[in-house]
Amino acid sequence: MQNHNLQQTIKRSKLRLWLGRYFYILKRHLEWIFSDRKFATELKRDRLPVQIFTHQSILLRQLKDVEMWLQYNKIENLRLAIAQIDGLVIHPNEVFSFWYLVGNPTKQRGFQLGMVLDNGKVSTGYGGGLCQLANLIYWMTLHSPLSVKERWRHSYDVFPDVNRTLPFGSGATVSYNYIDLQIENKTPHQYQLCLWLTDEHLHGAIHSDMESHYKYEIVEKNHLISGPVAGRYMRQNQLFRKICDRHTNQLLDEELITENHALMMYAPLLSAGK
Repeated sequence: MQNHNLQQTIKRSKLRLWLGRYFYILKRHLEWIFSDRKFATELKRDRLPVQIFTHQSILLRQLKDVEMWLQYNKIENLRLAIAQIDGLVIHPNEVFSFWYLVGNPTKQRGFQLGMVLDNGKVSTGYGGGLCQLANLIYWMTLHSPLSVKERWRHSYDVFPDVNRTLPFGSGATVSYNYIDLQIENKTPHQYQLCLWLTDEHLHGAIHSDMESHYKYEIVEKNHLISGPVAGRYMRQNQLFRKICDRHTNQLLDEELITENHALMMYAPLLSAGK
């Protein structure tokens, strides 16, 4: 794998950034209106009979330089977003779009100030923390026959691997509305996103009307930390998905899912045991 040199971040005026953002927001709205893509919108309270995969993530984590009230606000943001997605049935040839369903996370709609990452820096914004929901949906999708149509990786690695249980780079960042997570159902079967909160965890499950013949495992390869350049380190890896026969465990295929490159915002531990 090639090493990627760190580049200087291009500084743009606040006006240019604002205009650029709203240009892409409008562009996405036009895509929603005029695209021939069929977006999934049907919510069903009853669960489809077969559970394909389930996962959970912890709601509250003590993060360096992040006040806990932002995480409590995040829980309310998650609750509002889940209400727009829980029970969603993705029919054959339909596409799930995170922002098409959740909508604009504004103060007027009840969303709270939560933690957001802006060019590697911790900031606040209404609807902050919804990346945790996108991460969960993306990770579950990788363990199902559904296909990832659009996913954006994090450009910065902000926090060290304290209590990390999933491979680096296995999440999905979202920002209204042009940085989206979209999942497509290319199969002849129905799939359903089921989401809920408990006191300590965000939970999710994918259900279907038919048992899957496959099971999936995500493996990390070619992990590398390079640098420093100008005092910064770059972290990169590749994620592969192993597809196995559910009943015999025979490996059927192994495919590259994504290649991640992220600028580290903390000093790496270069020596074992430190």
